Amino acid sequence: MTKFQLKMIAVAITASCMLPGLANAAGGGSGPKVNYPVQGQIGEVITNPYKIAPLTAVIRNGGYVLKDATVRIVPKKGGAEIKYNVSNTMLRTHAGIPVFGLYPDYNNKVEVSYTRVHGNKEVRVEKEIYQIYTPGIHTETNGTMAQHHAMFETEVKKVAPEFKDRLYFINNFLPSGGKVARVTWNNPMGGALEWVYYPQNAVIDAAGDVRWYMFVEPIYDPENIYKSGIMMGFHQTDDGFLTFGYGQRYAKYDLMGREVFNRRLPAGYADFSHAMDPAQNGHYFLRVSSSDYRRPDGKRVHTVRDVIAEIDQNGNVVDDFRLFEILDPYRDNVIKAMDQGAVCLNVDSTQSGKTLTQEDLVKMDTADNFGDIAGVGAGRNWAHVNSVDYDPSDDSIIISSRHQSALIKIGRDKKVKWIVGSHEGWKKEFQDKLLTPVDKNGKPIKCEGSKCEGDFDWTWTQHTGWRVDSKSNKDIFYLSVFDNGDARGMEQPALPDMKYSRAVIYKIDQKKMTIQQIWEYGKERGFDWYSPVTSVTEYQKDKNSVFVYSATASLNIKQFNTVSPNPIINEFKWGSTEPAVEIQLKSTMGYRALPISVDKAFAQ
Repeated sequence: MTKFQLKMIAVAITASCMLPGLANAAGGGSGPKVNYPVQGQIGEVITNPYKIAPLTAVIRNGGYVLKDATVRIVPKKGGAEIKYNVSNTMLRTHAGIPVFGLYPDYNNKVEVSYTRVHGNKEVRVEKEIYQIYTPGIHTETNGTMAQHHAMFETEVKKVAPEFKDRLYFINNFLPSGGKVARVTWNNPMGGALEWVYYPQNAVIDAAGDVRWYMFVEPIYDPENIYKSGIMMGFHQTDDGFLTFGYGQRYAKYDLMGREVFNRRLPAGYADFSHAMDPAQNGHYFLRVSSSDYRRPDGKRVHTVRDVIAEIDQNGNVVDDFRLFEILDPYRDNVIKAMDQGAVCLNVDSTQSGKTLTQEDLVKMDTADNFGDIAGVGAGRNWAHVNSVDYDPSDDSIIISSRHQSALIKIGRDKKVKWIVGSHEGWKKEFQDKLLTPVDKNGKPIKCEGSKCEGDFDWTWTQHTGWRVDSKSNKDIFYLSVFDNGDARGMEQPALPDMKYSRAVIYKIDQKKMTIQQIWEYGKERGFDWYSPVTSVTEYQKDKNSVFVYSATASLNIKQFNTVSPNPIINEFKWGSTEPAVEIQLKSTMGYRALPISVDKAFAQ
């Protein structure tokens, strides 16, 4: 080789190092060489692909087109199997096979089947095995004595065979610690963002194992007003996604953690909590407050948990329901009867067993004491709406007002259609909206004051007043509700351990304006099953069952800062009062829970 030839080779090598196109052709980190390991016949494994769901992964498609995929997470010994089909839509969306339901701190064995398409050639791959390790559960440590574990423990007491495939989404929270209490509303006066809890969201299987949890740090900041708050109001929508809100935000994500949207509340509203209903009309009904309301006396305040905003897919507010103008914000007989030690999530051991007097309410009003406190009038927690549900049959909403111990149906015209609750204390304009209790034969049940004959009872400081859509029509309305039971009968019992909670199903004849109690559970469990706050009762169409979460069972108000409750999950076959499922969670503050479907999430 001549000197000239050697010189030209040297020039070419130099050029290849300097020119990007030539460098890529030579291979390297950005070139044709693949530097990541591939376990099977397609692409690499990406764990926690969207940063907030560490027990998920995507097996990338490797540049192929995939179709007709199935995923099976091989269970631990004695564990529950998770198996689901993956639609072609989901394969395209995630650029591969979405894997959901991995065990934490475990070398998971995942079995996938799929068809791989390359040009005109299709190859069917059956039961290909992937090994995917996931780390242990990580969550915030909040510095309180009430936190003992990163995640709650479970005790499975009973699961009937037909419920072995259940997955339960748990919406709990850690006790309020120093970090989450760094921000407050103070302009205008009041508001509900005066205390928050750190999220503890997870999915457990019927064997009690955690199979998913939300790592919230990428979307949650307890020191930022617009990224903090309490994550609440979770629903799995018909398209398989999760909708929820927290503080000044409302959001929609899939089970893999992929964001659909995460938006600030519209400017006129504040303090989302408790309820976000993905309605049949395509809108979202959010329980919020007015961020700036001028009272009849001229004072400007944040209102508290008393506005329903209807928001379309683009974030526009198409309507709202200002309950301080629709209802009577000065009805006070329930508020005066409530145990002030547990006013929903505001648990204060120093107030345990205390009630409010008329003098207390007058003094509060005179002193302009506004905020998330039990009281009357806009700017105080007079309504405490903790659920909202849309009725498509007549374009109306149903709200649960904890501090009125009432479930109320309100039409598009902002007029009350009916009220489920004690007849005491309502103004003349609402008297004809109060439903009449009847027995199974349609015979009226005698009630005196707030107490009725037989087994019929109203609900007291209740949660989750929801329409059973599949059993209801324009005339007959089935209502599921968790009757917490505080202030039952408009009074406190002689002893605290005489309290009890109930899961209840009512049948309402909307033409006759009657209500029949057709099912209840919980009275027989007594104080051990009693949940003074939170909880849920919800009908499940897929198994014709009733799901119940007594979310603060065994809560000890006087030891709230050091000892957390032990919530109980139950599920019942329709009409049965014997639980088909009972799972107890240990040492955790429960809010709500719900069965979720992997078929909804991945197979559509």
